[in-house]
Amino acid sequence: MPAEVLINELQTRGIRLVDPKAGHEARRGGAGPTDHKALTVDGVTVMVPVHTAPAFESPFLADAPGPDGRSNVLKEGSKVGTISFPGRPKFYDLETPDGVPYHQIATLHGRDVLATTVLQTCIRYQSRTKTCQFCAIGQSLAAGRTIAHKTPEQLAEVAKAAVELDGIKHMVLTTGTPKGPDRGAAVMVESVKAIKAAVDIPVQAQCEPPEDDIWHSRMKEAGVDALGMHLEAVTPDVRERIMPGKAQVGLEKYFDSFRAAVPVFGRGQVSTYILAGLGDTADAILKTSQALIEIGVYPFVVPFVPVSGTPLESHPAPTAEFMDSILRPLSKMVVDGGLRAEDIKAGCGRCGACSALSVYEKLQVL
Repeated sequence: MPAEVLINELQTRGIRLVDPKAGHEARRGGAGPTDHKALTVDGVTVMVPVHTAPAFESPFLADAPGPDGRSNVLKEGSKVGTISFPGRPKFYDLETPDGVPYHQIATLHGRDVLATTVLQTCIRYQSRTKTCQFCAIGQSLAAGRTIAHKTPEQLAEVAKAAVELDGIKHMVLTTGTPKGPDRGAAVMVESVKAIKAAVDIPVQAQCEPPEDDIWHSRMKEAGVDALGMHLEAVTPDVRERIMPGKAQVGLEKYFDSFRAAVPVFGRGQVSTYILAGLGDTADAILKTSQALIEIGVYPFVVPFVPVSGTPLESHPAPTAEFMDSILRPLSKMVVDGGLRAEDIKAGCGRCGACSALSVYEKLQVL
C-alpha cells in the first residue's frame, strides 16, 4: 500500500495494537492530537488514533514489534505495510526543582516536536453552549496529567532539556483562550521570550486572532517564528453548530488577521488548522484553502478525530476517500502557491504528523 494511502487510511480509521506499550505512551484527553500514538511509516512519523471508537473497530492491526523494532500492519489479515514506533524521550524522566514532571509541562509530538498548551483552560470550555464540541482541553487537567498554567520559566527549562537530550527540532505553543482582547497573544509573548533566552529553537505560537493587529509584531519581536490561527471549520453554519463560542470571531476577522500577519511573519509562516469531517464539503475546504494560499497562509487540513468524553465522541471520522478528495488537489495548490510544509520554520504544518498532506506534497514534486 503506498505510503500516502496507508497514512490516510490509518489516520481516518485508526489502528489496533497487539502491544499497546510499543513506543512512547499515547496521550489520552487534553488538547490535540489526543487519543493518538506516534507511528513511523516509510520514514514519516504520523499521529494515528488508537483510543477512539473508530480505532477500536479498525480493520488495521499492528503486531508486536520484532527485534528490529518494526511491526507489520495487517488489514483484515493481509500485510499492507510496516511501521516503527518513536521511543520515549529522555526529558520525560525529569522534573522541575519544585517537583513538576517535565511531561506535564510539554510533550513530544511526532518524532522531534515539543508541544505544550500554555493555558490548559479556556473561556469557551466552561459552558457547553459555547465550547468547541470537539475539544477535550480540560480532560488531561482534570485527570492530573498536566498543570493549568505553564510558567515561562518552566517552559524554558523543559525546552532546553528536550533539545539537549532528545534533539527536538522545533516547538509548538498553543493555549486555551483567556479573557482579554489579545486572545492569548500576551501569554505567547512572555513564554517565547523566556524560551528563546534559554535555547535556540524555532517556535510556533497558536492563538485566536487578537483584536489589535499590533500583537502580531509583538509576538514576532518576542521570538515567535511562525503563527497559527485556527479556523477548524470554514463555513459559517458549521462553525456556529460545532463551535458556537469561537464562531463569534467571524471568518472576516480571521482573514483580516491573516492579511495583517503574513507581512510580519512571511508567506508560509502563518498557518491555519482545518478539521475535515465536521460538515464542510470538500469543495468548501478547497475554496477556502485557495483563498488562504493567495494571502500566503498555509492551510493545514487534517481529518477530524472523535475524542471520548466530548459532545462529538460519536461523530463519525471522515473516510479516507473524502480526505483523498481534499488532500490530492490541495497538495498541488499548496506546491503551486509556493507554500510547502518543509519550508515552515516551526509548528503543526512543518511537523505534518496529523495529516497526510505533506506526503501528498512530496508526490507533487517527484
